[in-house]
Amino acid sequence: MSSILTNNGAMVALQTLKSVNASLTDTQNQISTGKEIGSAKDNSAIWAISKVMESDVAGFDAVSKSLSVGEATLGVATAGAESIVETLKEMEALAVSGGSETADFTKIQADMLQKVAQINETIAASQFNGVNLLSTAGAGLSVVSSVNRVGVAPATIATIDVANLDFEAGIDTGGMTAITSAATASDAFDEIQTMLTTAITGASTIGAAASRVSGQNEFVGKLGDSLKSGIGALVDADMEAASARLQALQTQQQLGVQALSIANQAPQTILSLFR
Repeated sequence: MSSILTNNGAMVALQTLKSVNASLTDTQNQISTGKEIGSAKDNSAIWAISKVMESDVAGFDAVSKSLSVGEATLGVATAGAESIVETLKEMEALAVSGGSETADFTKIQADMLQKVAQINETIAASQFNGVNLLSTAGAGLSVVSSVNRVGVAPATIATIDVANLDFEAGIDTGGMTAITSAATASDAFDEIQTMLTTAITGASTIGAAASRVSGQNEFVGKLGDSLKSGIGALVDADMEAASARLQALQTQQQLGVQALSIANQAPQTILSLFR
């Protein structure tokens, strides 16, 4: 039955064309943005996962900066501690040279005082952005090392903590015996040995912490890259597939327009019945 009031063919053609146009719009958006899932309406579950992962990536970027600052701080402390170890070794040699009664104790003590001043200056200068791990007045160092997430629980922050080593108290150069004789040189030698052990232990502690921070920084960088790749796998558009789909939809759109045009011309054939 033909009707001039209801054109079923045109309605079908129109709905088909609308569907093709909607798919074409989506495909064009994917090509222009590079994302298959750009908003929650595209796929709410995948979109939510990607946003959580994006927040973790931002967190790891901040963690990497924190670790870099911590690495620099520990690098300064390590350099200071190692310099103090070398100075104490020089002081040890001076004390050994004072073991003979024929030694010039005045010159040895003068050199020793210069070494003591050098150690004190090294301790005071071994700071980065106000953090000094060798000074009594300095505090420990806490470095944000990771953002951890388990299941749907809120993320937590992990830190690497390095205690203040207080070289000023452990290396008490102010109370060291003055070298005025072979006997006092022997006493000074024993005191320097104790201070040298403290300095070596402290330098090793800082070096181990610096190695840990450096390794964690490298790991966080790789982890951030892996998360970015994961996000891309979830939401990025397949540009080759999108290009092929765009061409097919453009062809379907042209055919849909023609089909609608043909369907709209159908009622005109009814006029031939009245001629």
